[in-house]
Amino acid sequence: MQLHINTYGTYVHVKDQMFDIRLREKDGQIKSTPYSAQKVTHIIMATGTSLSTDAIRLAMQNNVDIVFVEQDGDPIGRVWHSKLGSTTKIRKAQLEASLSAVGVRWIKSWLLTKIDNQLQFIKDLKKHRPQHADFLNDKLARLEALCVSVNTLDAPRVADLAETLRGLEGTAGRLYFETLSYVLPPEYRFNGRSSRPARDAFNAFLNYAYGILYSKTEKSLIIAGIDPYVGFLHRDDYNQLSMVYDFIEPYRCYADEVVFRLFSAKKVNKTHTSPLANRNGEPGATLNAEGKALLVTAFNAFMDDDPIRHRGRNLCRSHVMQLDAHQFANELIQKSERAKD
Repeated sequence: MQLHINTYGTYVHVKDQMFDIRLREKDGQIKSTPYSAQKVTHIIMATGTSLSTDAIRLAMQNNVDIVFVEQDGDPIGRVWHSKLGSTTKIRKAQLEASLSAVGVRWIKSWLLTKIDNQLQFIKDLKKHRPQHADFLNDKLARLEALCVSVNTLDAPRVADLAETLRGLEGTAGRLYFETLSYVLPPEYRFNGRSSRPARDAFNAFLNYAYGILYSKTEKSLIIAGIDPYVGFLHRDDYNQLSMVYDFIEPYRCYADEVVFRLFSAKKVNKTHTSPLANRNGEPGATLNAEGKALLVTAFNAFMDDDPIRHRGRNLCRSHVMQLDAHQFANELIQKSERAKD
């Protein structure tokens, strides 16, 4: 169970060894809702909310991840229990891979999986939209050509082909989002990706969904013993979760599909977003409480209640991410040990 605390003024504390969420309602009454610490896996705290140190201690005792996010869903930081389950060996192997051809192989694999997922999503859209067949076929052909281009790249280090990879990835993303916009109902169409703030409702929902996914990705890496700050393709700038940005790529389709489903089913309306201008005064949009509730409910169900086939097993998508993170860590160690023999 995940607790998303995003209503301004909400306070999380401990009562009878349970998380107790307190909120003052419009009539002045205090609403108190208890949750068992054994059933909670995450507590997501948005700005404008608060929690007690006793609640933090109870979370640490029960291996509950506490994540702090902006109101638009971007992660700020987290409180994590001390038993990371990681080893120095994994992180050394990760650093070695970031400077060798091992990192090239992983980055190519993640980007190819991301583009392949985009291709599959468009193919699924095509099944039910024969009127758009010509448009969709053109986009599919161009994305398939980009896959070939990525696959043929090779270098001893990621740095030697980083700009080329970013260019190919950016082109794939542009083609993909052009396609999603094209097949949406006219009132929901958008003009490319945008953030800080989003220029439209679709991007506002997508940005918040990516924020949730960043948090899930970071946790999966930490549990597997991977350093979230040592990336292969994304730069290791100060306090930047470079490996999170690398590893998340194959799973972005999870967020894309949830948001697209909400819009194509016309479950989103003007009551789910609020206006938000950027620094230049240009108009934008951000999710309000109603929009966040709609998205979080749909996203959690998609990640945890709708299993998919993965490596011969039926697994929920959250478990798929964790399993892949462990496989990544194990292969890093094995590759490093073989190189030393």
